[in-house]
Amino acid sequence: MITTTKSHIRFDWAAKKILRSKANFGILEGFLSELFQEDVKIKSLLSEEGNKETQDDKSNRVDILIENTKGEIIIVEIQNTRELDYLFRVLFGASKAITEYMKEGSPYSMVKKVITISIVYFNFGQGEDYLYKGQTKFEGVNQHDIFELSDEQKALFNIETVSDIFPFHYLIRVNQFDDIAKNTIDEWIYFFKNSEIKDEFKAKGIEEAREKLKTITMTSEQMAEYQKYLEILSSNASIAQTIAWEIEWEKRKAEIALKQQKNEIAVRLIKSGLPIEIIENATELSNNEIDIIRNKLNDKQ
Repeated sequence: MITTTKSHIRFDWAAKKILRSKANFGILEGFLSELFQEDVKIKSLLSEEGNKETQDDKSNRVDILIENTKGEIIIVEIQNTRELDYLFRVLFGASKAITEYMKEGSPYSMVKKVITISIVYFNFGQGEDYLYKGQTKFEGVNQHDIFELSDEQKALFNIETVSDIFPFHYLIRVNQFDDIAKNTIDEWIYFFKNSEIKDEFKAKGIEEAREKLKTITMTSEQMAEYQKYLEILSSNASIAQTIAWEIEWEKRKAEIALKQQKNEIAVRLIKSGLPIEIIENATELSNNEIDIIRNKLNDKQ
């Protein structure tokens, strides 16, 4: 029998308050291992940014140094705030990581690989999928071939492709997920969206998340802080919904005003005895709409 629990805290809050503890690295390691499809180990957290708790805080960046054979730097970005320029912020974060974690005076070949992971809870951009990945490639303008490294460069730098040099980006659009977990990374995304972990989920780190991210294990102080966080999210959602409604209402009022203006013009043109074709062109009203206005005028006479 499939059962679910609703007693888990949101992953974005956990990343700020709980997962920064070395004792809980296994949860993040599990998620990252499933996403990259290879086992990884967290060596350290490189950034404490994201500890702000104010309602208008937009800094939710967590930098994690992954210990693997390539010594890659992985930036995990978890964001709830509505930002139309979010992709620019991802670019800035990747660029900042490159410069921050490179020793001064080192050759450029020592630049670390950067991978950004954006776990996004707000809607922006367009696309049907919920999981996107992207990397830099150079395509020939005329021959449409992909620019490659020479054998000497591959041997010297221990990389295979040009894209291995540049940042790699993952974009997880949580709200776009359809709640059907088709694989282990989907199990994690299901958890991101619903704060639930089904009994049959087997993804790496998910069992540890099941046990450590239960609200019933939180202290009263943590629970109060978590409830405050949820209230802020609800407030932000209500503000966003209100703004959207106000924009839609203003749009509807403008449409009503324009329609009324067209009707008034049609009335004057009908009274002038102009042919219906001219009235149609002048008002952009349909033949039927003009007939309705004409009939109302006749009824008043």
